[in-house]
Amino acid sequence: MSANFKIPLMVVISGPSGVGKDTVLQQMKLLPRPRHYIVTATTRSKREGERDGIDYFFMSADEYAETYQEGGFLESAEVYGRWYGVPKSQADEAMNVGMDVIVKTDVQGARTLRSKIGNALLIFIAPPSAQELGKRLRERKSETEEDLQRRIETANSEMLLRNEFDYVVVNYENRVEDVVIEIDRIIEIEKNKRMTESYS
Repeated sequence: MSANFKIPLMVVISGPSGVGKDTVLQQMKLLPRPRHYIVTATTRSKREGERDGIDYFFMSADEYAETYQEGGFLESAEVYGRWYGVPKSQADEAMNVGMDVIVKTDVQGARTLRSKIGNALLIFIAPPSAQELGKRLRERKSETEEDLQRRIETANSEMLLRNEFDYVVVNYENRVEDVVIEIDRIIEIEKNKRMTESYS
């Protein structure tokens, strides 16, 4: 094994709805790193400004079910009445050429991926407080009041599970760059640690 070779990682980025996962990932993609960002498949409708194949793969319920039956998802879950899945082929192809794979998923999905891929690196993005998270969700104005309350309740229960993750990074308001730097640092620390372990 070359001294410059580092074992590719599967990095799972999770956290409650509204914590800013998408914004963090958009900034991470600007870093010059050999990483593949998984595009999640979903049966939910497109939101304004979203692009098929870039933000998500938008699939009909039948298309999704067929892919699921064929074993095409590393992880699949129903969230708020819609299905979300991590396409297996994307992850396999990237890791086979030595690229780290970055997956965004909810807490339930992160648990599933940890059970299937024991050496996955799990990073939880947390809000500064429950109050701040509620404020961010309300400012999105993308849900009905009923859906909003359901998201807030789910977020509060997900926060209780953050100790199951390898790292917790707090996303303070207007400090996305700090979150990106911290996650980038964590990934490099873990890659170096695992490379050292592989030689021991």
